[in-house]
Amino acid sequence: METDLHRQPVKRTILVVDDFDDTRLLLKTWLEKKGFKVVQAENGNQAVAAAQEVRPDLIIMDMEMPELDGLSATRKIRTMKELDSIPVLAVSAYGAQQFRADALAAGCAEYVSTPFEPDKLEKVIRSFLP
Repeated sequence: METDLHRQPVKRTILVVDDFDDTRLLLKTWLEKKGFKVVQAENGNQAVAAAQEVRPDLIIMDMEMPELDGLSATRKIRTMKELDSIPVLAVSAYGAQQFRADALAAGCAEYVSTPFEPDKLEKVIRSFLP
């Protein structure tokens, strides 16, 4: 994190994308306690728009959502030069190897099955945002 004598450290921004309000609130609260700034979106279309506007440091993307699912949203983000290097963490209750492979093929950097242990999720996040 950048600092100087007169400013607070610059917080890294995480975009949390999930169609369930409770899940977004839980992740937002937990991530803010860990020192991150959090922006939220409730579907893939909002995720793409928020990513373009905010340029987050990392995206936590639910895979199953209305309007535009996480796989399609990630593919769309990967086509945009200004966003293509942002790590996307796929989050889903589907633990099947094929679903993980699909997420990685769509451009996700990592796949995390839910329910996840907070320590494991933090370790994954910190691997992309040390």
